[in-house]
Amino acid sequence: MLLQVDLASSEPLYRQIRTQIVQGVASGELSPGDPLPSVRSLAGNLGINMHTVNKAYAVLRDEGYVVMRGRSGAYIADTARTVSPARAQEQLDHIAGQLAGLATEYRARGGSEMEFVELARVQAHRVYGTKGEDDAS
Repeated sequence: MLLQVDLASSEPLYRQIRTQIVQGVASGELSPGDPLPSVRSLAGNLGINMHTVNKAYAVLRDEGYVVMRGRSGAYIADTARTVSPARAQEQLDHIAGQLAGLATEYRARGGSEMEFVELARVQAHRVYGTKGEDDAS
């Protein structure tokens, strides 16, 4: 997986790295047990500070996407085996909160509930790689 950062973006560099790795996991490009580049090598390849990469990896670890194996480095976590039911519920609650925040923003801009649900459905289909057909078909 090739990671890139946009130095001109308003999104912090560590968040850009985090987002790309999460996208890699979601798409199946990264699988449980896959190693991530060392902090030093990724920082060098991207031309950024090592502390930035370290922060991205720490966030990914805290979110349960990555496990750190001492000097061996960072690896994609097997969340089915490593995340406790309580932690999984915390993560679901966090995602639900983010969705509620997005719904609130959409409503504040004059959007309807039906429009928001349709927008969310379209984006979910894009992420999951489905064409948007109804489940019954």
